[in-house]
Amino acid sequence: MKSFISIKEFTKNEILEILKRAKELKETPNVELIKDKIAATLFFEPSTRTRLSFTSASFRIGAKVLGFDSPSATSLKKGESLRDTIKMTEGYADVIIMRHLRDGAAKFADDVSCVPIINAGDGANEHPSQTLLDLFTIQEEQGRIDNIVTAFVGDLKYGRTVHSLARALSKFEGQKFYFVAPEEIQIPEEITHELDEKGIEYKLVSDYKEILKEVDVLYMTRIQKERFEDEALYERMKGVYVISKDSIVGKCKENMIILHPLPRVDEIDIDLDDTKHALYFKQAKNGVPVREAMIGTALGKLDINYKEKEQNEVVKNKTRVCTNNNCITAFEQTDNKVEIVNGRKYCYYCGKEI
Repeated sequence: MKSFISIKEFTKNEILEILKRAKELKETPNVELIKDKIAATLFFEPSTRTRLSFTSASFRIGAKVLGFDSPSATSLKKGESLRDTIKMTEGYADVIIMRHLRDGAAKFADDVSCVPIINAGDGANEHPSQTLLDLFTIQEEQGRIDNIVTAFVGDLKYGRTVHSLARALSKFEGQKFYFVAPEEIQIPEEITHELDEKGIEYKLVSDYKEILKEVDVLYMTRIQKERFEDEALYERMKGVYVISKDSIVGKCKENMIILHPLPRVDEIDIDLDDTKHALYFKQAKNGVPVREAMIGTALGKLDINYKEKEQNEVVKNKTRVCTNNNCITAFEQTDNKVEIVNGRKYCYYCGKEI
């Protein structure tokens, strides 16, 4: 049993092995890989691509699928806890694929579940399946993952796809990052702290136009209205970056690719869709074989050589210690665990420094 909770838990070689299995499944489909298995898709937050992609992936490798795409139609409306929902679902399915609006919800679910958990996005924290399909697309289009210059543009504070991809790319050689955002929604300090510890080169900038000639991957994100506690701040931030054919074509590297986790709102003009730089729809399509590989791996049907990891010290607390208002510890009864890494304390669930 292998859960997919955070991209931080995987080594570079493990990531490459998963991508290799995804490529094999893309080229040679296997409709009986997990025949007679059941996958549960629990989506506590709206989703189109991720939910449909995981469902398609499950069907394409032989599984049956059950689940929900709206918590309003479940016992959660009656006040059922996430803990009880997971304990109930593990009796119905062989793997649980979950998206949740709370940071650290996937880690909490993995703690209480007897079947593997695949994190399909937990609040503003992480989105490992999106990260793996992003890496798969970069590898296919650029021919490599090492020595890549990536510009992340938009909502970098709340963008879980950005957090996961930056962490994943930092495992590969020769990375350089540009974080393009207004100060109010710039990349969180816990991410830059991790990059500092690894010696990864990065710059915080507010304008993407000056760096286009350096960039291999332009990773656009939307300004996520649902993540903002301050509506006035959202109103100031929305529409801050909009790219179009006029602002990109002829002004960037010939082989630069534009990725986006989707959905887009107004940050990418549709006139870019038919250019060679626009890869976001192909990127979304790549989610199917990547998620096939994740499900097959989680259920032990694909041979991945995992390296045993050293465990950091974890301390339980009687009362809540995480100061992140959206952490799962604020909504569920947990052990309020703290993970100690190199003398620094982090919430075991959401990863925020304490």
